[in-house]
Amino acid sequence: MDTASTLPVLAIVIPVVTAICIVLARRTPVLRDVLLFAGAAVTFVVIAGMVPAVLRGEVPTSTLGALIPGLEVRLQADGMGMVFALLASFLWVLASSYAAGYVRGADERHQTRFAVFYALCLATTFGVAFSADLFTFFVFYELLTATTYPLVTHKGTDEAIRAGRKYLGFLLSGGVAVLLGLIIVVQRTGDVAFAPGGFIGDSLGPTLTTVVFLLFAVGFGTKAGLMPLHAWLPAAMVAPTPVSALLHAVAVVKAGVFAFGRLIGFVFGPDVLRGEFVATLLAVVAGTTIVVASGIALRQDHLKRRLAYSTIAHLAYIVLAFALLSPSGFQGALLHIVNHGAIKITLFFCAGAIYVHTKRDRVSQLDGIGRKMPVTMTAFAIASLGLVGLPPMGGFVSKWTMVRGAYESGHTVLAALMVLSGLLTAAYLFPIVLRAFFRPAAQPGDRERDDASPLMVAPLAITAGVALLLGLGDWLSFGALTANVAATVMGGR
Repeated sequence: MDTASTLPVLAIVIPVVTAICIVLARRTPVLRDVLLFAGAAVTFVVIAGMVPAVLRGEVPTSTLGALIPGLEVRLQADGMGMVFALLASFLWVLASSYAAGYVRGADERHQTRFAVFYALCLATTFGVAFSADLFTFFVFYELLTATTYPLVTHKGTDEAIRAGRKYLGFLLSGGVAVLLGLIIVVQRTGDVAFAPGGFIGDSLGPTLTTVVFLLFAVGFGTKAGLMPLHAWLPAAMVAPTPVSALLHAVAVVKAGVFAFGRLIGFVFGPDVLRGEFVATLLAVVAGTTIVVASGIALRQDHLKRRLAYSTIAHLAYIVLAFALLSPSGFQGALLHIVNHGAIKITLFFCAGAIYVHTKRDRVSQLDGIGRKMPVTMTAFAIASLGLVGLPPMGGFVSKWTMVRGAYESGHTVLAALMVLSGLLTAAYLFPIVLRAFFRPAAQPGDRERDDASPLMVAPLAITAGVALLLGLGDWLSFGALTANVAATVMGGR
């Protein structure tokens, strides 16, 4: 039931106001950092405050007016949007503290500009999460590209500029594909409002349904990093680590897989796609991406690039689960968006802490570093267990649910592929943990305990704890929210 509310708008406005205040406080670094943290905390409180109403079946809704004649910008905090927004807002609180410690420790230039776009990126992310229709979604989906580009190119080096060009090239091209699909949908149906189970029905016909779905899949596949549309993601690792963490755990790539959930569950609907060639093709592409990306990760010595290819594989895992068109598959995909977010932000936080504190960014340089940075590497080990999918971690819960979804839909081969993914994840993450704790120190100084700044260590320790807690109970109501969404999308199946 839609209920008028200003809260979805506030979730976007507060980060924008935060960015403005940061500009005004640019000559006072401490105040700038406090404002970034405070803006994140207030936004989280606003979003968390909507959870009880959403669980009761209410949908807080805001209308911002028509951007172009006949198409309004509408926001709604439904169950699916709440899952994404709640994750992003909570992790942003921790990321704001970590980012302050990182940019100071690494002596980054243009720290105020960095903080401004860090805030604006989250504003557009919440716009994606709370979009009530396909048109509004497209607007914020493209604004997300615009607000993250300055973060990708922040260092201003030739390598960063090249990475930024590749980033824009892939993501704007994907945006064109989404726009074409949107135009066809508007012309043929006259409707763009998201609806559980889809709103398109049989209005497009078999051929046009295939064409439009492929346009959206290509457009969303760029942000989701599906192969062969993934090349921008490893290149973007040139950005500062807080940006990498934001891209992988909270914003851009999560917006891509979230878009597939909207596409399958709220635009076309499982009944339209069940048995269609495009659903099978999407599952094949996602399954192939899992195996290939995991294989490439195994060969990467650069730590952030190894984590980047790991992200590509696990995003494909989520897309594959959506493509199963089963209740458990859909719920598992949403749960893995949450669990992967907490896990992957921990891993990138750890990589950044290692680099700022020791200037090491290669796996081969990490022998014995667990004794020097015990909190950091313990958090890395906990997150690795979660990404592999071992109990009692949250990653186990979401992966088990997705595997169950594969069996529900009769795809035992895909269930086996998901299990194989866990083994491949262990193959490229566990050797890092073994190096850190069980090999002799690479340098004499590594024998003495000397962790990074508390501004960086505290957030990564908390996110590692969250990755564990998500497996021990329905923390922040993610389980209830995802179960409700899956039930409404699948219509009781």
